Amino acid sequence: MISFANDYSEGACPQILEALGKENLLQNPGYGLDAHCEAAADMIRTLCAAPNADVHFLVGGTQVNFISIAAFLRPHQAAIAADCGHIATHETGSVEATGHKICTVPGVNGKLTPELVRQVVAGHPNEHMVQPKLVFLSSPSEFGTIYSKAELTEMRKVCDELGLYLYLDGARLAAGLTCSACDVTLADIAAVADAFYIGGTKNGLLMGEALVILNDALKADFRYLEKQRGAMLAKGFLLGIQFETVLKDGLYFALAKNANDRADELRRGFAALGVPMLVDSPTNQLFPVLPKTVTAKLAEHYVFEQWEDVDSEREAVRFVCSWATPAENTAALLADLNTLMGA
Repeated sequence: MISFANDYSEGACPQILEALGKENLLQNPGYGLDAHCEAAADMIRTLCAAPNADVHFLVGGTQVNFISIAAFLRPHQAAIAADCGHIATHETGSVEATGHKICTVPGVNGKLTPELVRQVVAGHPNEHMVQPKLVFLSSPSEFGTIYSKAELTEMRKVCDELGLYLYLDGARLAAGLTCSACDVTLADIAAVADAFYIGGTKNGLLMGEALVILNDALKADFRYLEKQRGAMLAKGFLLGIQFETVLKDGLYFALAKNANDRADELRRGFAALGVPMLVDSPTNQLFPVLPKTVTAKLAEHYVFEQWEDVDSEREAVRFVCSWATPAENTAALLADLNTLMGA
């Protein structure tokens, strides 16, 4: 079976395994206070053009999201998210379990707009309801779509207007930054966000996400909450080594480019066959609409996700390419698809 199920099924890129092997028997200070974490944090500050940013290394995206939101919000405050947002659909109520409501609104191709944010805030006018305080974005979104620099700038403006924090989930940020449609950099994101994270689990690391806090008002005592929630690793240097490795010489972006390049191959192949897309995603997630007879046959040899029914005969499915997807896998899929669709 060839898997296009996700971008984290493989272990880690060889460079990380080599770096971990070299460091394996060396002793390091614990709890992220080691030279590797500090070096990686400095690299991130440089890439973000944010010398005063606080950088914290955590294991996974759900962990980053619920601890950050709990740290940033007062007890009566809530987050605003698209209805497909990861915190609202795939994190088992972890944010709500910390006592913070998520106010969801139907997104536009997986994204929030300033108008939608205003709509949610207007719907919570007084102390008898939760107070929306944080805007949760994902770029790429659950549908693989990304926010442009203009969209992020406008979202920053509405957050300033309404007194909201802007937080960006970057689980697949590398794929967003390296796709052909992207017009933003890490520095652009750091310039508009109060906090965001740089995903590693879905881009070649064994595990790990780097939370970047820009707003000074949100920095205090984060390590206390990190420790309280069980997120502070005694062997935190293992995360630092991984980020230090991939951030050297552009490896982090090269890994993501492979995922996007393979997805572009599939995108061109689907287009040549006249296969429509549920959503036009420029990143490593693709959502082709195919006959159910075809997807049933493909499922005999490929792993992918059934996304939603389009009608009685067709369904949208999700194919995800990863940092490790070889070109022969995309070629095999397209060859079989051509045969099944009689091209």
